[in-house]
Amino acid sequence: MLRKGITESFGAAIHALNTAQLTDGVINRSKRMMLDNLGVGLLGTRTAIFNKALMYSQLFTSVERSSVWGKSEITLPPQYAAFVNGIAVHSMDFDDTWHPATHPSGAVLPALLALAETLPSQPSGLDLLLAFNVGIEVQGRLLQFSREAYNIPERFHPPSVVGVMGSAAASAKLLGLSPAQCSHALAIAASSAGAPLANAATQTKPLHIGNAARRGLEAAQLAQIGLEGNPAILDVDHGFGVYYKDYSPSAMAHPASGAFKWILEEQDVAFKRIPAHLGMHWVVDAALAAREKLQNTIGSFDLGQIRRVTLRVPPSKYVNRPLPVTEHQARHSFQFNACSALLDDKVTVASFSEAQINRPSLKELLSKVEVETPQDNQPSFDKMYCEVEIETELGQSYADRCDTFYGHWRKPLSQEHLVEKFCVNASSVLCTEGVEGVVDVIGNIERVRECSVLGLYLRMTSNAQEQRQSMKIF
Repeated sequence: MLRKGITESFGAAIHALNTAQLTDGVINRSKRMMLDNLGVGLLGTRTAIFNKALMYSQLFTSVERSSVWGKSEITLPPQYAAFVNGIAVHSMDFDDTWHPATHPSGAVLPALLALAETLPSQPSGLDLLLAFNVGIEVQGRLLQFSREAYNIPERFHPPSVVGVMGSAAASAKLLGLSPAQCSHALAIAASSAGAPLANAATQTKPLHIGNAARRGLEAAQLAQIGLEGNPAILDVDHGFGVYYKDYSPSAMAHPASGAFKWILEEQDVAFKRIPAHLGMHWVVDAALAAREKLQNTIGSFDLGQIRRVTLRVPPSKYVNRPLPVTEHQARHSFQFNACSALLDDKVTVASFSEAQINRPSLKELLSKVEVETPQDNQPSFDKMYCEVEIETELGQSYADRCDTFYGHWRKPLSQEHLVEKFCVNASSVLCTEGVEGVVDVIGNIERVRECSVLGLYLRMTSNAQEQRQSMKIF
């Protein structure tokens, strides 16, 4: 069924939004998103998947060049800089998550920073902030076109669908495209959307974010030179509607109408404390609380005294992995994350190393795990819960339940802890001056005259460390 005017309304709004319409709430939330995104991206430049993508991308050349985060001497064509930096952001599944479910920042910020370096007139920090929020807003609007999108994904990875559209919208905004060109950018991007969920828990999943950043940027650049797509791409079921079974689009209010409100103003994002699928945060917190109850009673967690561990989680096949063998599978396993928390009293970046995954004690505990999916436990990041029950050989039982983990949008990470997370992640790659510089620039981004200063700090790393990391293709 044809619904006229929806795509046009998006194009008009993308073009018309201006910095005066950014509210304090949206500015503060989006600055937090940008800082976290850069931190997990910098940490991600140490991963195998990033190094493989970088090696591939270095095969391509162009007159225009953009920076690779954490690499002082490497530049790439802007589309490939967006690609590898986007991959870095999602390489450890450590990036932010929104509701309805997607990773909103990773497809947008790498594209904008790569594009900004190529523009003849350097955008200000406020220009960057506006374009970033346009990209986030378009994703949020598209996700609201379907009730299916509100649940944990089952068929495709959302950033591959809405992320590429957000990247296109943000890039179109930074390029200053006309309303019609903005609409065409969305139409072009829609033909690069989609990635099957079967590639979750593999090295290919981070490419979903990298591809979204790259293809969205390309879509805006193609629209800029006159390429056109279906001007009703969002209006029709056989357009963007192919991705959702219950597609019901609506127009985007024009900013000048007074009816426009930022979705980010009402719906905050979740920031992760561990590098794993968002659902793992509930099961880890429940496991740690149950473990504490056991320790307070019997003194220590003795694997030999554990008869059974029961996990009560929402139904979701792609994060129900009883015996993960790779780091990517482990990041998507209720069982692995619960057992790591029980054995170690914590889950960290190091928990997903090959040595930790293959230790005999972990495998023994995994063999004692049973999974239940209660009917009231809905597969939604806004409604789910996780419960962990530990039963001993003596018949004792210790259980706890997590309804909202620390870092969820209902229980936001404090600014202190968010900055601490960034500093820990970024300091694995950048020198102290680089880390502190990024914190300062993002903290004052709305007052920065040229956003290029951010790139200077993102490249402040020692050549010796850089060379060691680039040689590691595991």
